[in-house]
Amino acid sequence: MTNSHQPYFSRILDTVGRTPLIRLNRVNPDSQLRIFAKMESFNPGGSIKDRTALQLITDAMENGKLKKGDTVVESSSGNMAIGLAQTCKYFGLSLEVVVDPMVNKQNIKIIRAYGGKVNFVHLPAKEGGFLQARLDKVQEILDTNPRSFWPNQYGNPQNPAAHKQTMHEIVKDLGSAPDYLFAATSTCGTLMGCAEYIKMNKLKTKVIAVDAVGSVIFGTPPGERKIPGHGAGRKSQFLKRESIFDVVHVTDEECVKGCHGLLNTEAILCGGSSGAVTYAVKKLAPTLPSGATVVIILCDRGERYLDTIYNEDWVEENITNLEKVLV
Repeated sequence: MTNSHQPYFSRILDTVGRTPLIRLNRVNPDSQLRIFAKMESFNPGGSIKDRTALQLITDAMENGKLKKGDTVVESSSGNMAIGLAQTCKYFGLSLEVVVDPMVNKQNIKIIRAYGGKVNFVHLPAKEGGFLQARLDKVQEILDTNPRSFWPNQYGNPQNPAAHKQTMHEIVKDLGSAPDYLFAATSTCGTLMGCAEYIKMNKLKTKVIAVDAVGSVIFGTPPGERKIPGHGAGRKSQFLKRESIFDVVHVTDEECVKGCHGLLNTEAILCGGSSGAVTYAVKKLAPTLPSGATVVIILCDRGERYLDTIYNEDWVEENITNLEKVLV
């Protein structure tokens, strides 16, 4: 008799998703909350953007917008570029990404290792900051290559569509819908995909958006941000404010505190936006009902931030109140 359950994956891309949910018992010991973390670092490319990249590329290929030998061109702060680099390498596609000065050096090395070409913009646009400058450069590259394709993670509905699965996994592994879901912002694809799943299935979960101080997504004033991949210099094309229960703004300093808190209590080495959501729970904990179940999405690995968030010299140079941060 043959076993109908195949105990192996047929290709590396089939391992995207199905990331573990982990109970966090130590990070906020004074609260009466049940806190769980969705560990997106377990994706093969190391971040939640693997889900988005795979969805965008496979949809484009299935619809004839993209074929082997074509060039994918995208703007990214790092993780999306790595997700695309792995997906493009597998499908025989070329990749050009546009990054800005906030990108982590480690990310650049990974993108290049996969064969991706990295283009830099060095000055922010007058309106829209570095994000708009990156998008302007993307358009410039597209104009010079007739066999190029822009997946447009900022406006393609396949981005949030990918994250209905993320929320499905959370509910399935938890055994019920959590009371609260904390998710970081950038394109707002993760946020809105999860919110759409919650709405479709009439779940009780309240979505908390965690945005960066200096990000304009929720109409707050623009400002300098040092942590890549969290917040944005222009409004999200996906955001439906009525789907969000609350928004918490977190400073770069609080991001770093959140990262070091996770590392020191739970031995989890994670990236900047993960520190932000961790700290956001700490800020809101006194206002949340005792016994509430909270899920936070930890978007990526911390190894990519060894030169920044986990580097004492960088923190001292870029983040205020160093002694408070590294306690």
